[in-house]
Order: sequence, then structure tokens, then C-alpha cells
Amino acid sequence: MNNYEYIIASLPVPDESAGKLDAESVLADIKSLCSETDNRLIDLLLDSFDPDKLDAAFYERALSSHNAFIREYLRYDLRVRNVKVEYINRSLGRQEGMDVMQEPGGGDFDGKAEVDDVLEQGDILSRERGLDKLMWNKADELVLMHVFDLDVILAFVAKIKITDRWNKLDPQTGRELFRRLVDEIRKTRQYGN
Repeated sequence: MNNYEYIIASLPVPDESAGKLDAESVLADIKSLCSETDNRLIDLLLDSFDPDKLDAAFYERALSSHNAFIREYLRYDLRVRNVKVEYINRSLGRQEGMDVMQEPGGGDFDGKAEVDDVLEQGDILSRERGLDKLMWNKADELVLMHVFDLDVILAFVAKIKITDRWNKLDPQTGRELFRRLVDEIRKTRQYGN
């Protein structure tokens, strides 16, 4: 357990011709190689992709995590979601601040303008694609100086979930994200050798 080099080196490089990834199988494989403690963090991250679990208690737990990736990725997630709610409120003429979830610890969000720009795009698919691109980029940013640690695995898990979502919503975007994920896995392997 916790042999991160082995886990990262054994991340699947799926068949690009298939253009799909069996996300549940890959996640199960990753979790089988991780410790109970690491699996709790993976599960917390996976819960962030389930709207039914995203409440104040979830974010309070996430933002108090000892793991920097979980804490910062989910802080960014909360901030992006809040900007999205504010945008919807403005669009519908609703009261400002309605349904916005308070961030434990607060603070300014430097990425607000970037999220607003994405939300100004014409159609909902472009908006969702743009928001997921921001989340993907945040995962990359948080592991920029990491090579063989749990944070790299957590970033991979987040990308798997984003890719899986798009495979279901828009197969073309799913294939593009899938190819990007495959390229990133190959680069990780080349760097490790």
C-alpha cells in the first residue's frame, strides 16, 4: 500500500481507438492499490461529482482536509459553483446571494472573472465544457511540481470523472478529453523512466 510510484506507473493507458475509458473499473483498480486513509480522500473527491452530496457539511469537511490537493481543488470547485449560481441569479433576476454556499474561511476568488467569461458563452454545452476545462486545469496546477505522490493520483481521479462525464454527455468532447488523458499518462511514464 501507498507505493505511489507503482500506482502511478500502472495507471492504464487505454486503447485510443476505443476512445472510451471504463471509469468505474479504473477507479476500482486505483482504490484497490491505495490505503484506507488514501481511499477516504479519493471517496471525498468522488463525492464532489455527486450533486446530492454537495452541501455545507461536505465543503466544511473538504476544506478542513489535511490533504492540500483535496482542500484546494474543492475550494476552487465551491468557488466556481458559487459564481455559477450568482450568474444564474442575475440571469433570472433573482436576489443576489440566493443559494450561494458560504465558503468556510471565506476569501476573494481571483478566478471569478475567468469563470464569468466561460458562463457568458452562448450555449450550455460550451459553458459546461469551459467549466470542466477550468477544473481540469486546476488539477494540473495543483500537481505541477508533484511526480509520485497521492496528489497526482487524486488529479488523475478528477480527470477520469470529467472524461467519463463527457463520454456520457457529448461523445466528441469525451474522446478529446480521453486523448488528452492518454497523452498525460504517457508523459508521466516517460518522465518516470
